[in-house]
Amino acid sequence: MIKKRETKDIIKNLAIMKQLNFLIGSGVSTPAISLMKNVSGKDEKEKNENLVKEIKEVSRKILEEDFSDKEVEKTYRNYYKFLFQVIQLLNMSNSRQVPRSVNLFTTNYDLFIEKAIDKLSIENRFIFNDGANGYFKRYIDSANYNRVVSYKGLNDNYINEIPSINLIKPHGSVNWKQENEKILVNNNVEDDCVVVKPTGIEGQETFLNNYFHDMLRMFQLELDKPQSVLFVIGFSFQDKHIAKMFKRALQNCELIAYIFCYSDNEVKTILENLDFENGRNNLRILSPKDFDESILEENIDEIDDKEIWYSFTINSLTNIFEGIQDDR
Repeated sequence: MIKKRETKDIIKNLAIMKQLNFLIGSGVSTPAISLMKNVSGKDEKEKNENLVKEIKEVSRKILEEDFSDKEVEKTYRNYYKFLFQVIQLLNMSNSRQVPRSVNLFTTNYDLFIEKAIDKLSIENRFIFNDGANGYFKRYIDSANYNRVVSYKGLNDNYINEIPSINLIKPHGSVNWKQENEKILVNNNVEDDCVVVKPTGIEGQETFLNNYFHDMLRMFQLELDKPQSVLFVIGFSFQDKHIAKMFKRALQNCELIAYIFCYSDNEVKTILENLDFENGRNNLRILSPKDFDESILEENIDEIDDKEIWYSFTINSLTNIFEGIQDDR
């Protein structure tokens, strides 16, 4: 049995020593944006429409920095702190062993990541790559991801790889617009945005579209690389096509995957969604019981006599990564 402190240290070391990947699901954008199961509507079509409408409204607030809604502000701050720590991880990594880059795969349409990255870029040196290329008009092409950028000394006496953050959105984004046969990335929320709605047939819709196919292919290729680690947060693997690709990726014995569950009860749900009875040798499914309460989020059950319970959130993962420079 691995002690809780050892679990935390293992995660921190993997984040520095391995090729770093994150899979970020809708749970990370709560409470600002509702989970699909909590969206109102008379049928699935109406629920999907209402969810996209909600995501657009929240994304507009993010871009305008309208934080009058405290839940939007809280969620944005969570993303900002998390991504700041990811940048610190990249600065600590040894570029001679692994690339100083991270892949952020997210099925979310919202613009929390983009807004946080925009703010972080003011005071931190890193390259942000969302797959788009261009100046006045930026179009997505998966070929744009495989880049390494280095800083060369003024006298050409050294070369340092600059940390890179790759954002891959296989289900689209509210700032994507289809223009002829291309996808245009804008700095505003599009009324007719390019997204794959959670209809239950995402796999079919995704693979019929070359752009989405390329994004998911990147997910598969990155996880097939040696010495890789994948951290999954806020994602329950209800998307069957991604669950299938994830299971295939686990055949790479050099891949180490960690799934962080919001609550202890979610472990069973994730195993069922992956059609696993138990985990795999290179897969760890962790929940609040596997960590000290100091890094978890405290909740109060108003119904059950205000009982206190703990959850693992994006802040918990940030707490694990914080202070990593002091540990080395």
